[in-house]
Amino acid sequence: MSRIGKKPVPVPAGVKVQIADRTITVEGKLGSLQWEHRPEVSVAYDEASKSLQVSRINDERLSRALHGLTRALLVNMVTGVTQGYEKRLEIQGVGYLAALQGKTLQLRVGLANELQVPIPDGLKVTVPDQQHVVIQGVDKQKVGHFAAAVRALRKPEPYKGKGIRYLNEPVRRKQGKAMVK
Repeated sequence: MSRIGKKPVPVPAGVKVQIADRTITVEGKLGSLQWEHRPEVSVAYDEASKSLQVSRINDERLSRALHGLTRALLVNMVTGVTQGYEKRLEIQGVGYLAALQGKTLQLRVGLANELQVPIPDGLKVTVPDQQHVVIQGVDKQKVGHFAAAVRALRKPEPYKGKGIRYLNEPVRRKQGKAMVK
């Protein structure tokens, strides 16, 4: 049996869980998330112990794989509505900067045109200074996907390290042209 899947998901006080058919709704102080799980697993909410329990219907390979995945996604939902998720991006390079205008993130990262990135619903993006971008939200997948999409616009290059990177992300640097003797 899956070691991750058989552990119950603790539900803290102030979080409401509703299960209707296969749709799970989790509501907390930061917002609410809704997700429909696969039919190979079943989810039950125990009101007495305030926990979610995931079980699978058979021992096929797909069911075993979805057992732990479903439990991990439920933990992410509960964490998202109680604490939220955050990704921080750092912009390095001369003349590289970020700005926020309404629901659009503007990036100047050494290209001919300024990049305009629309911010998806459910995410809060702030720009504390021109070199840093903070992405916050309750949905872990949405926060990570948007941060990866912004980073992909100008990945850090290996010679000077210019580009968009996660905060404290190590960038492997290359030496460049070697001196010839």
